[in-house]
Parts: sequence; structure tokens; C-alpha cells
Amino acid sequence: MSAPCSQGSPPKSPQKPRNGRLFIISAPSGAGKTTLCRAILKKFPDLRYSISHTTRPPRNTETPGVDYFFITPDEFKTKIRENAWAEWAEVYGHYYGTSAGFIDRHLSQGHDILLDIDVNGARQILSRYPESVTIFIMPPTLDVLRQRLIQRGTDSEAVVARRLENAITEMAGKDMYQHIVVNDALPQAIQSLCDIISENRAG
Repeated sequence: MSAPCSQGSPPKSPQKPRNGRLFIISAPSGAGKTTLCRAILKKFPDLRYSISHTTRPPRNTETPGVDYFFITPDEFKTKIRENAWAEWAEVYGHYYGTSAGFIDRHLSQGHDILLDIDVNGARQILSRYPESVTIFIMPPTLDVLRQRLIQRGTDSEAVVARRLENAITEMAGKDMYQHIVVNDALPQAIQSLCDIISENRAG
């Protein structure tokens, strides 16, 4: 005689996939943001990296779809009217923007996203994605930042001076960010970023 079937619990319905987390990293020019972002993407290869769109022509060292998506001004303005940008700005006569569709699609699929953007862009992003995790990269001092900009050897003295002025403006907005990482020694800065991202990843 077979044992009676157990009533048990009703079958569970499939769980809705969790939403991903958006990590925003900002820093003044020369603070090492690009180097840090590359290190983070190596540590967390499943992070999606948000690539900006721009209307300026590509430089010789840039690859479309890797460094930027290059589009025409008319295409960019059409997307402004369609509210397709999570944030956008006009800089020196060229448009730059972050695709809301890219962010919405990957977050809804449960993917975490890394977004490298300036303070004004971060402010726009936060108005649309208030649950973002925000991180600001600080140089140890302005003198160190000045030396880093000079050592790059890519800018004139006038451009370095302008970048320092912009850096002061950017750093004035650091209190908007949840986390501040001082990039004094690169390995320690990378570890601090890894700790922040690990603790805040959607699970």
C-alpha cells in the first residue's frame, strides 16, 4: 500500500529577478578615475560599463563603441526630445549623453552598472535613479593633482590651470556623494573601491 501523498506547501512561483545597482564614480581630471575604473572592471568582470554618446568626432586613439558611441547632432537632439538621455550636457560645442535605455535595460535584468561621470551628470542621474551608489575620487592634495596633470605631458600650462579650476569646482560637490576615496596610493584606492562595490552589490 503506497503512502498517502503529502499536502506540503504550494509550489513557489518564480521569483522576479532582482534589479541591479548603479555605481556612479566621479573625480576631477587627474585624480586617477580612468585607471581606477579599469581596475574595478577587471576585479568585477560582470559589471556593465556605461559608454557615453557624443557628437564630437573620434580622436585617433578612440574606438567607436568602446570609448564612445559617436552620433550626429541631429540624432542627439532627437533623443533629447524623446527623453532618451539619463543625463546630457553640451561641452565646448559638442553634446555628451548617457543612454537611459542602456541603464534601464541592464538594471531590470539584474546587472550592476559602473558609470564614470562628472558631478553635474551625477546630479542628473540621481534625480532619475536615486538609489544609485555614489563614489567620489579625491586627490591627496591640489599640489599632487597639479603634478599629475603636468606629468601627463598632454596639456599646456593654460589647460592645466583650467583643469585645476574645474577640479576645485568638482571637489566642492563631493558632499553629494555617499563614499569618498582618496587616491593617494593606487593599490589602497583600488581596494577601497572594491570593498564599497562588494558591500553594495544587489544580492
